[in-house]
Amino acid sequence: MHPEAPGWTPSPKVTPTAPEQPAQVRRILRLFRPYRGRLTLVGLLVAASSLVSVASPFLLREILDVAIPQQRTGLLSLLALGMIVTAVVTSVFGVLQTLISTTVGQRVMHDLRTAVYAKLQRMPLAFFTRTRTGEVQSRIANDIGGMQATVTSTATSLVSNLTSVVATIVAMLALDWRLTLASLALLPFFVWVSRRVGRERKRITTQRQKQMAAMSAIVTESLSVSGILLGRTMGRADSLTKNFADESERLVDLEIRSNMAGRWRMSTIGIVMAAIPALLYWTAGMLTQFGGPAFSIGTLVAFVTLQQGLLRPTVSLLTTGVEMQTSLALFQRIFEYLDLPVAITEPARPVALPQVRGEVRFENVDFTYDTDPPGSQARDTGYTLHGIELTVPAGSSLAVVGATGSGKSTLSYLVPRLYDVTGGRVTLDGVDVRDLDFATLSAAVGVVSQETYLFHATVADNLRFAKPDATDGQLREAARAAQIHDQIAALPDGYDTLVGERGYRFSGGEKQRLALARTILRDPPVLILDEATSALDTRTERAVQEAIDTLSKGRTTLTIAHRLSTVRDADQIVVLDAGRIAERGTHAELLTADGKYAALVRRDSQTAEVTVGG
Repeated sequence: MHPEAPGWTPSPKVTPTAPEQPAQVRRILRLFRPYRGRLTLVGLLVAASSLVSVASPFLLREILDVAIPQQRTGLLSLLALGMIVTAVVTSVFGVLQTLISTTVGQRVMHDLRTAVYAKLQRMPLAFFTRTRTGEVQSRIANDIGGMQATVTSTATSLVSNLTSVVATIVAMLALDWRLTLASLALLPFFVWVSRRVGRERKRITTQRQKQMAAMSAIVTESLSVSGILLGRTMGRADSLTKNFADESERLVDLEIRSNMAGRWRMSTIGIVMAAIPALLYWTAGMLTQFGGPAFSIGTLVAFVTLQQGLLRPTVSLLTTGVEMQTSLALFQRIFEYLDLPVAITEPARPVALPQVRGEVRFENVDFTYDTDPPGSQARDTGYTLHGIELTVPAGSSLAVVGATGSGKSTLSYLVPRLYDVTGGRVTLDGVDVRDLDFATLSAAVGVVSQETYLFHATVADNLRFAKPDATDGQLREAARAAQIHDQIAALPDGYDTLVGERGYRFSGGEKQRLALARTILRDPPVLILDEATSALDTRTERAVQEAIDTLSKGRTTLTIAHRLSTVRDADQIVVLDAGRIAERGTHAELLTADGKYAALVRRDSQTAEVTVGG
């Protein structure tokens, strides 16, 4: 990795202080606030469904105690029809509440995914150079995807089961309070067990999601085109496979532990709940034997039916509590990203620039990467800019040269606000770039870097990324200016040809010219060329340089150069050394001064990388 690039530091871990659980729950509930109308309707459907379903045992009691013994066929038919209607109404209500709650849940997941993606779009470049791509993808895909059951069904399940439990207990009390107390004696124990299981699963889920993120990072890095090329050429395919298998094995262990955590304890609850009818029959018999009032068959059967109906929602309610505690680990990981501070923000009252001339000034600029602690070696060896005073008149060209690590790329990143200065200011036409909105700044400043990024899409789509409304004619005109039209036209599908992942269908020089064509479409008044030809061979570099010369005409151009042959005609050349301006002048003036620039020219001549004339 380029030592000036912000990826030279180790990847940090996002480890904010975990919020208190009640505060986190309140925050989760706020996610559902925009849909409270639909959720209220779900609650009403759930309550109605639960109340209707409780009527069945009472109808059954009347059938057993009145209709059948008294041979009242009319009443029997009416009660039987009532039980059928109850089942139908309950089913219809259930389908409706499932539809509404699933829709709400999916909308909440959509809101979360969009919020995380939008937040990441606002994060500074340093965040992405220090964070593995797979980790970011895992937060959006695995963590939010893992919350699907929670946000789509948990709320409904909670309301439904809670309503069913309350309604059932009230009905049981109406039948007989003594049997009700016997049925609910073990309920506090069940609640205690479920809470313990929930805490255990939450801890394991956190570990599991981290492991899934690690695996996602491995897949993203090793199965990309670059990863495959590196692995094959280095003979590390088997080693990479073993590494992936080891990570997968750890995930298997966590998945098993997650699924089995508290399984025996929850099964014990189910067994005990299922055995309670025997306890009820025993209790009724003992109460009758010791002088209590006798229970009618209808009452006893209705009570046991209610109790059995209580089994499902009670166990489901306890399980829902466990799932909610488990999902808190997923929500916490998502909230960690949503709570990341945004270092580079748009101004509250941006300054308008109706027409950009293109004058760029660095006024006493200092810059230090946030990851450099005070007094670190990085601060003392060139990863910081100090006291940069520099003016680039509109329409002129500036070349920035220097040894590796001198701060060249860092200087260029400050103009489009990929980073903000630590001290001083960078201005565009006299306006601090921090006072411009992002749309104005991105329209004014174009960047062509050494590493060209192309999407896995058609050539036309990649070019239109710079200008979505560009016509086919404008695409061809930009491609001709970048000297890449003939190569595109020779392809079987022309501009509709897929470029392949990261543009691997094209050579390095062709990709660079595609990047230049994309920038030509955007037509920025200020152009930054960050070592755009340093990775190319001499012949390809010559072709790309011709395209760059075409693109640079009439624009303010800042060129970060490694090969000095590309900068000799610049209006102004600046030599950086350890983050400070060591020399400035034209090519001829700096050669005459016989300082650092002249030494760099001699170095290039000796290594035969380029030939620089006097």
